[in-house]
Amino acid sequence: MAQADIDVLTIGNAIVDVLTQTEEDFLVREKLVKGSMRLVDAGESERIYGLMGPGQLVSGGCAGNTAAGVASLGGRAAFIGKVRDDDLGRFFRHDMNSIGVRFPTNPLGADGTATGRCMILITPDTERTMNTFLGACQELTPADLDRPTIEGAAITYLEGYLWDPPKAKEAFIEAARIAHAAGRQVALTLSDFFCVDRYREEFIDLMKTGTVDIVFANHPEVMALYGTEDFNAALEQLERDVKLASVTLGAEGSLVLGGPEGRVQVGAPPVDTIVDKTGAGDLYASGFLFGLSRGAPLGRCAELGALSAGEIISHVGARPLGSLKNLAAQRGLSL
Repeated sequence: MAQADIDVLTIGNAIVDVLTQTEEDFLVREKLVKGSMRLVDAGESERIYGLMGPGQLVSGGCAGNTAAGVASLGGRAAFIGKVRDDDLGRFFRHDMNSIGVRFPTNPLGADGTATGRCMILITPDTERTMNTFLGACQELTPADLDRPTIEGAAITYLEGYLWDPPKAKEAFIEAARIAHAAGRQVALTLSDFFCVDRYREEFIDLMKTGTVDIVFANHPEVMALYGTEDFNAALEQLERDVKLASVTLGAEGSLVLGGPEGRVQVGAPPVDTIVDKTGAGDLYASGFLFGLSRGAPLGRCAELGALSAGEIISHVGARPLGSLKNLAAQRGLSL
């Protein structure tokens, strides 16, 4: 097997986030489930945007955020996702290129579906409620996969949200096939417990058939995956179904399953003020995958994940404000 020239390739929805602070009353009035992600069409996207207060534009999307985190840690990152050649699409591409993330996907033409965007409503308790218009993201197909990039990546990371559009689902499976044929690893994030509810059996099948080797999830997603309120029972099933898993536990840190040392739990570093939880899971994956791609012990991978998540929740937006590589060095976590 050739040496990898990319640490982590992420494949997912290329989305520009529009973030705004809001009150609980707004969610109640609009009948929005706090903490959830719902898919909306272009009309609803415009309606919600019109009701929002002043917003901040940030390139986002789960997989894009993870790639950004890997690059900030000093890793070699790449991203595959679909945008249109419009203002938001060019904004997204510029952001990825400026932080050193390879982005080989050709955009849709100016007459194609608009670039995806997500209206993120942040309540005073720092919880985020997302309203996502996928737009051009749904146009990702197997033809958009850059084979040399996949074959050259130590780990290909796929977001669960990509399972919604049928064409993207085909790309998801083909990317895993290419990666495994090249002797590489494939990771999946479950993304959201509502996403898990939609595709529970299919996600379990991806694990049992070995289509994915590594799974990322949080506490509610694991229980939703197995339809149980018994967290320990869900963990035991997860251990049987996939080679390696990392489950985030909020303030209690994270739990790694399937490694040679058995279960490994790592605490979360203290954060002075939690401002916005958007992207916490995405950046945890950044640190964990970067460590894994460099051969670090699983405990160190989880520590890098916790460090990256801790930085991201200290400010608004799902991309690091400073160098995670420098922060890791300060905390004695350099690889």
